Parts: sequence; structure tokens; C-alpha cells
Amino acid sequence: MKTTNILLAITLAVTLIGCKSLRVVSKDAVTATPSGFSNATDTISSADIKWNSFFTDPNLVALIDSALHNNKELNITLQEIQIAQNEVRARKGEYLPNLGVGIASGIEKVGEYTTRGANEKNDEIVEGKKNPEVVPDFMVGAFASWEIDIWKKLRNAKKSAYYRYLGSVDGKNWVMTNLIAEIADSYYELLALDNQLEIIKKNIEIQSDALEIVKQQKLAAQTTELAVKKFEAEVAHTKSMQYDIQQLIVVTENKINFLIGRFPQHITRSTDIFLQTPAPILTAGVPSQLLTNRSDVRQAENELVASKLDVKVAKAKFYPSLTLRAGVGFQSFNLKYFIQTPQSMLFNVLGDLIAPLVNRNAIKAEYYSANSKQIQAAYKYEQAIINAYVEVANQLSSSSNLTESLKLRTEQVNALNASISIASNLFKSAEADYMEVLMTQRDALEAKFELVETKMNQLKTSVNLYKALGGGWK
Repeated sequence: MKTTNILLAITLAVTLIGCKSLRVVSKDAVTATPSGFSNATDTISSADIKWNSFFTDPNLVALIDSALHNNKELNITLQEIQIAQNEVRARKGEYLPNLGVGIASGIEKVGEYTTRGANEKNDEIVEGKKNPEVVPDFMVGAFASWEIDIWKKLRNAKKSAYYRYLGSVDGKNWVMTNLIAEIADSYYELLALDNQLEIIKKNIEIQSDALEIVKQQKLAAQTTELAVKKFEAEVAHTKSMQYDIQQLIVVTENKINFLIGRFPQHITRSTDIFLQTPAPILTAGVPSQLLTNRSDVRQAENELVASKLDVKVAKAKFYPSLTLRAGVGFQSFNLKYFIQTPQSMLFNVLGDLIAPLVNRNAIKAEYYSANSKQIQAAYKYEQAIINAYVEVANQLSSSSNLTESLKLRTEQVNALNASISIASNLFKSAEADYMEVLMTQRDALEAKFELVETKMNQLKTSVNLYKALGGGWK
């Protein structure tokens, strides 16, 4: 008994000496955010708006709704949630008692030239009660074992799995947010391409009319062959742009179809109202709201909490573990004696107290790695917060600048549209040369393209700001 007490004391001493406390990161230490965004005084965040209320185009709403049901990446992420949920179930079962039922049967023959065989051979044999050489064995019983979770190792492992499950849910929500934004971006890009294609077709008509006028003037000796060739080259250049835009339309349509999870087909859309589509007015709220609205930040937070629990689990492995074992059943070499009690009944109760004593380096390595992963998770959490703030600040600035740019580009297009007819009239009356007409038409085409791109970027900025604020998954 004294020897047992001494061994136990040595084991506990070595265990406690070898377990050195390491740094534990507090979540509060990495959640400090600025008080507000520049040029934004709102306290309500537009992230609370549901996506089907944020987008008003019914065709876009239908595309997003279809994608949320059929997108392959989102469906893969949903299975990740199921995997994480099963991990929680597995960890929960580890700190509950294990109970099993077993049935066993067999035969045994003991060699005569063994200690047991010799003893049985030399026993006094009573007639009719001779020990058989081959002994059958039948057993049925129930067995239980339970590790007493003294140091909360098993419970903390279950909590860690639970927070990772919550993180997987947030990961799914972040996939939803990105998916909605990507479809909206591609949809507005598709509308912009449609408008650019229409601009090109109208420009081809204008240039073709100008080409006919130049040809007539050349026949009347009012201009040269050089002017005719210049206009022909310009018409050919514009027609080639038409095919480039048509290819981009096909690619963009197929991108949307891929996100929806279907094979290529026509995308129903409202092209005519693109330039008149108002950009949604969004409010940024305060930066601290990003901690709850941004799913990627929430996922990083849950990973940080889980990693802190992993450190506690790794630390608990240095301490002794206590396991209780028990069993009860019946065992006999003959079935007719099988259920006789108490003769054929067996039972046992056992308690194990085991602490690591040798080869502790593996446990230390696991403990140090868990602590490093915890610090790593803290940095990732902090990085996610900073990234969220920067994204919102960038989109707020972009929204303001694009609004002003759109006004000026609209004025530019209106002025150049008027200059096309002016240049054409001057050319007809020989008061302007053909190069002025060509340059005016080219400038007008570029300005119209830039106006469409600016409008597209304005709408995309609204979508990206909504995404940066954490909208879309609610």
C-alpha cells in the first residue's frame, strides 16, 4: 500500500512539474475597432436588410433565389455543417458512459506439459467426474466503462467541436453573402454589355451614314479617296468591337449559369432601364456592428474560442485520468449450468488512475502546438476585423466618388452627342474636314462606353458595400 502511494505521489509531481502554463489569448484583446467610418454618421447598418428587399429587379431576385438552392459550392458547404454537427455528437458521447453487451463461446485444451495441465492431470479423479480434455466455454454479459472527466478534458473537447460547428454555419453564411454579391455583379455586368452592344450598333449606323456621304462627296470631287478609306476603316473597327462584346456577353451569361448550378442558357434580364436604375442608398452604421454582421468575422471568432478550448484539452492530458470499469454476466462450460446463480454468475468492478510518466514529449508537443494555433487564430480574428473595416471604408469612398463621376460623364455624353450632328453638318458644308467628324464620333463612342462602365461600377459598389457590411445571409 505504501509503495502504491509513493508511486502515485511521484506521478502527480512529475505531471504538475512538466505542465508549463502558456499564453492564453483573450477575445476582448483583439476586438477593438474605430469609433466610426469617415464621412459616415449613421448608427443603423444596411446589413440588416434582407437580400430580396435590397434587390428590386425581379429577374435578378429570381436568379439569386435559384442559386441559393442549386449552387454547388453552397451545397458542399452545407455538408460541412453536417460533418461539424456529427463531430459535436461524437465528442458529446465521449464523456458519457460506454455500455456494451457481449456474447462469447469457445473451446480450450490445456497442454499436459504445462503447469495448469499437470495440476489437472495429477488431481484426484472421482469416477464419473473426470475433467474433459477439451473444455467448452460459454459467456454472455454486459460491460461498462466511464472516464470520469475530472479535468474537463472531454467537456472542453465537446465545446470546441460545438464552436467549430457554429463556425461552419457562419462559413456557410459567408458563402451565401459572396454568392449573392457575385451573381449581382455579373448581372449588372451583363446589363452593361447589353447597353454597350446597343451603343455600338447605333454607332455603326451613324458611321455607315457618314461613309455614304463621303462616297457621294468623293464622286462630286469634294473630297478624296483617303477620306473614304478612313471612314471604311472606322466602320470595320466598330463592327469588330461588336463581336468582342457579343463574346463577353456569352461568357458572362455562362458565368451566371454556373453560379446557379445549371448548363448554359439565356439569362432573362431588363436591359433598357439599366442607366436609369438608381443605386441603393446604404448606411454603414458603426464599425463594431461588423463583429456580428460579418459572417467571416464571426467564423474567425468561433475558431478563436475553439482554439482556446483546445489548449485546455491539451493541458488536461498531463493530468491523471480516472476510468471506472464494470461487468456482469454468466459463464459456464456447460449450457445446462449457464444461468445458475450464483455459481455461473460473474461480475467485476475496477478503477484505473493513469498518468503519463514516460514519453511525455508527444503530449508537450501537442500542448505547445495548441497554444500556437490559439495565437494564430487570434491574429486571424484581428485580420478579419481589419479587413472588414477596410472593405467598408473603400466602398463608401468609391460610392461617393462614382456618384460625382456619373454626373460628369452624363454631361460629357450629352455634349458629344450634340457635337456629332454639328460636325456632320459642318462637314457637309465643307466647313470641317473628315478627321474632325471621325474624331468626334470616336470620342462620343468612348464617352458612352465610359458612362455605361461608370454606371455599372456604381451599382457594383452598392452590392459590394452591402456585402462588406455583412448583408445577404439573413
